[in-house]
Amino acid sequence: MKFRSSLVLAGILVALLGGCRSANIYNVSAAPVVANKPVTLDDMQKAIVRAGAALGWQMKPVETGLIEGTLHLRTHMAKVHIKYDTTNYSITYKDSSNLDYDGTNIHKNYNGWIQNLDKAIRSQLSNL
Repeated sequence: MKFRSSLVLAGILVALLGGCRSANIYNVSAAPVVANKPVTLDDMQKAIVRAGAALGWQMKPVETGLIEGTLHLRTHMAKVHIKYDTTNYSITYKDSSNLDYDGTNIHKNYNGWIQNLDKAIRSQLSNL
């Protein structure tokens, strides 16, 4: 009987852990710019805006070297700051709604969105 109770408890624990929908927040820090030619700040801005727009992000240049990206999916919103120069770029969490951000963890889908944005930026840069 004790063994059966342990199995039931273990099954409940696995089900609860499998349903976890949060993860440590993912930021991109100082990713190197890899392109086929030397890039300008204008090249960087255009590549980042194109990459984000292709994925549904609203990309708003705030100032030279800083773009604010906002993604709205269903009832979710994620906002990031993308700082860049001609040698590297960073994508940093800024704000969100309906993503259960607690100061450290966020809905696991957010990290996938940021990884996709990073890949799209790298792809745009490699096409320069």
